[in-house]
Amino acid sequence: SVHAADATMALENARELYTRRNEGVSIWVVPAAQITATAGDEKDAFFDPAEDKVYRHASFYKLPPEVDQM
Repeated sequence: SVHAADATMALENARELYTRRNEGVSIWVVPAAQITATAGDEKDAFFDPAEDKVYRHASFYKLPPEVDQM
């Protein structure tokens, strides 16, 4: 996150902070009031159900023999 007086300054601050190593190709800035996020105390209820869905992990699937495993 960055702090700025306006959107232009926010983009400049984000560019300075996040693209020092020429890694960035696009930067988005939005007012913090427009961000919806989960609360820390919601972690278990929000993320625990994913643990019982092992099919969502690539390691669940077996590769067929014809696929090269480098």
